[in-house]
Amino acid sequence: MSLRHRNFRNYRQERSLTQFRVVVAAVVVVLLVGVLIARLFYLQVLEYDLYQTKANENRLMLVTEQPPRGLIYDRHGLVLADNRPIHSLTVIPERIKDFTELKDVLSGIIDISDAEWRQFDNKRKEYRRPYQSITLKSQLSDEEWARVSVDLYKLDGVQVEAQLTRYYPYGEAFAHAIGYVGRITERDLERVDKTAYQGALFIGKTGIEGYYEDVLFGKTGLSTVEVNARGRIMSEVDRQNPTPGKDLHLYLDARLQQYAYDLLGEYRGSVIAIDPDTGGILALVSKPGFDPNLFVRGISVKDYSVLRDSKQLPLFNRALRGGYPPASTIKPFMALAGLEYGFSSWTERYYAQGYYQINPGGRRYRDWLRGGHGWINLERSIIESVDTYYYQLANKMGITPIHDFLTRFGFGQGVLLDLHGESKGLLPSNEWKKAKYKEPWYPGDSVNVGIGQGFMVSTPMQVATATSILANRGHYYRPRMTQSINDEPMQFKDGTGDMHQVVLKDQRNWEKMVNAMRKVITDSKGTARRLRGTDYTIAGKTGTGQVFSLQEDEEYEADKLAQRLHDHALFIGFAPSDKPKISVFAIFENGGSSSKPADLSRQLFDAYLSGEYPEKYDYLKGKSDE
Repeated sequence: MSLRHRNFRNYRQERSLTQFRVVVAAVVVVLLVGVLIARLFYLQVLEYDLYQTKANENRLMLVTEQPPRGLIYDRHGLVLADNRPIHSLTVIPERIKDFTELKDVLSGIIDISDAEWRQFDNKRKEYRRPYQSITLKSQLSDEEWARVSVDLYKLDGVQVEAQLTRYYPYGEAFAHAIGYVGRITERDLERVDKTAYQGALFIGKTGIEGYYEDVLFGKTGLSTVEVNARGRIMSEVDRQNPTPGKDLHLYLDARLQQYAYDLLGEYRGSVIAIDPDTGGILALVSKPGFDPNLFVRGISVKDYSVLRDSKQLPLFNRALRGGYPPASTIKPFMALAGLEYGFSSWTERYYAQGYYQINPGGRRYRDWLRGGHGWINLERSIIESVDTYYYQLANKMGITPIHDFLTRFGFGQGVLLDLHGESKGLLPSNEWKKAKYKEPWYPGDSVNVGIGQGFMVSTPMQVATATSILANRGHYYRPRMTQSINDEPMQFKDGTGDMHQVVLKDQRNWEKMVNAMRKVITDSKGTARRLRGTDYTIAGKTGTGQVFSLQEDEEYEADKLAQRLHDHALFIGFAPSDKPKISVFAIFENGGSSSKPADLSRQLFDAYLSGEYPEKYDYLKGKSDE
């Protein structure tokens, strides 16, 4: 082989190439290290706060703690709505791997209904904080608590929590006044701050509980806790204690409330008592009532069906929503209207025969006394409750003056300051009838309204309010339930709690009307003369509200009618009549005789003014009674 065909290695070239590769590799390494250092600097220095927070979020979580709900007291310091400790089975969904397995395991330990599982599943879907426990079964019995506690160590995410629950110690007599709390729903969350109610189980639904929800609820507490990788709480890092809800002190008198409820006996009806000096509601009774404790933890379908389907309508608040003809209890106000607009006077005499006719030969509007009352004046029309006097007075006035004057006393409008759900009743007018029936207002319509019948519909609260205004000679505060919050006198917004006044052209008519109502009791022909004999004076007015219309010459025969067709029995009154401390409206649905509500009112006056109740009500004495 010749020399020119032999291959020789170029060591210089190879060395140069190797050195180049080393330099390139070194530069790449240096760049990568630089990038790594820069990234570390960025993460550890520039973005320290951000990633420190994220790290804490992985390690820390917020746990809400519900505040104790404010208590509700009566005027004497008796607790009407209390908090009681219970133990509930709760679950943290994020720590549960298999809910089907959990259901099988727990069902083998205690009885958990399908409804409770459904409620739990619904709660899981609602907005809440991560790792927020959800109640699966509330109010565990001692046996259930013990059985669950034995197996808790192997039930990750399941725990027994001590909780406070609402308790109403005096039951159905107070249900429509105090109301109740119930399980919070999606609809409830639409009207409150969702963040504030995180983890909340209950919310005020009706009555005082519903109206003062923002006051009674308080402020939710927050705890920052450290958890491990499995979500188990290891320690508490920070804590903001919950702020308890504020306590309410009501004007309500517990003994008077229960006494009035019992005095209604087997009848449906309502009783409202008001302190004319303050507008404070001393009693607000709707019968029948119901046990509000049934609703606190979630009422069963069976129990709710019983209440809903009852013909007695125990869930219906008659005091605020019941619509009744005010009947003859409207006559003092009609008489004042006649005086105010010059359609009547105290001295003018009227011959009251047994009927009234708008036109000769026309329909006869009958008086309750078939033979008539003879010659009377305005005062005697009140004492003897003369229907024909008010037939002719209403016909002379027409509906517009009647409507305008009765509006001053709260008829046809909401009158309460601090309860929801009040009906406005119906104070008819010419415009109302045109809009409702496409017909004009007829004289016969006015005649019926003159004795509180026809189109006119009032609630017990409206009649009670009007009675209180009359008792206080035109000066009044709008009715209210709450006297103070945390012992601080109640302050109502926009001056709605300020005193108001119904001013008459002749202010002497107040005292004259009160005197006429006093004679309803003291006069030998007074319709409430059965109440005579007290050591204090009572002013009052009876009423009998027709449930159905009679034909022109048809007579009312109660013994031939079903109970549901009997007249309603009504009474308004106040005592002592010179300086009233209490005014009362009472109605017995289908009670027939007005003697029933009159007797009830007399017994309430006796007890409240003397402070002496039957011994069986001693358990309702508050701190200030002892």
